[in-house]
Amino acid sequence: MAKKIFQVVLITGSLASLYFVPWVLVFAWLSPLPDTVEEQLDEAIERGFDGMIVYVDQAGKPPEFYAAGWHDRANKIPAYPQALFKIASISKLYVAVAITKLAHAGRLSLDDQLADYYPELVGRIENAEEITLRQMVQHRSGIPNFTDHPGFWSDQPEGSDGALQYALDLPANFKPGEGYAYSNTNYLLLSEIIEKIVGYNRHQFLREEILIPLGLKNTFGSLSEVDTTQLMSGYYVGIDEDMKLQNVGMIATAEDVGIFLRALNDGSLFEDGEQAIYSSIYEYEHTGLVPGYQSIAKYHEDMNTVVVQFNNTTDFNGYEWNLAEIMYGRVVKIVRRRKE
Repeated sequence: MAKKIFQVVLITGSLASLYFVPWVLVFAWLSPLPDTVEEQLDEAIERGFDGMIVYVDQAGKPPEFYAAGWHDRANKIPAYPQALFKIASISKLYVAVAITKLAHAGRLSLDDQLADYYPELVGRIENAEEITLRQMVQHRSGIPNFTDHPGFWSDQPEGSDGALQYALDLPANFKPGEGYAYSNTNYLLLSEIIEKIVGYNRHQFLREEILIPLGLKNTFGSLSEVDTTQLMSGYYVGIDEDMKLQNVGMIATAEDVGIFLRALNDGSLFEDGEQAIYSSIYEYEHTGLVPGYQSIAKYHEDMNTVVVQFNNTTDFNGYEWNLAEIMYGRVVKIVRRRKE
């Protein structure tokens, strides 16, 4: 009798667990792979994304541009590959390059401490007098992430100073150098340190050191610099508001991100000695996420190809994030299969 009860409980529990399986992700992962990138983007739209852009730069071939869904759902404007997009944390690659170039030029040391630039943060950021710039670039500082604060997204502050308030007077995640925790606060502070060193707007420094040398004319520092009709709308599941006018970080086209990423990976972005510094402190690919905007930018060495994907639908539970990563993996498989 006890055995039968156990079996019933086991079966009931198994059936109940199936209710929580994210079937939309399972079906997306297992469905037959389309023949073309265009078909894959159409599938992504059918699975719930409002719009998607993909850029493919395969060495020796002209770059390819793809788009599906809506650029602006309310005004029925179709997605197009040259649209501007909020690239979110992909911008950390640009900041890490800027820090590298300043270090190579001797204008800062990676062993400088946070307190050297922000003595007023001693006592407000734990271990500020021990945390180095190198640890901040690598997310090994232990500084709390301001976007993890429960009040950040409900009461989003104006400017860097407002955002920083959400990371002050909190215990460190760990002692400097003794752990890893992704923290946007690191890069907020690094961006401000760049301005302290060069004496002017950090994006102007990025323009001088990265954008102009690479001929990138469609990468911008903030919303105020762009024609917002060219900016792809951003949508958050369950919220009717278009997230387009929230001013959160850098904006670029998929092509500009792709050109930057190839130059980062092949070393053409760097002067002699700079790439060794960069390789010692940060990575060569990135993803990004802010409300309404998700981005993935990676270089695939096995086929010498850069693939950038933007999608303009996000959510709270992470399904859209995971689904976008599945879609990206399938796009890469299509490109790799085509090469073979």
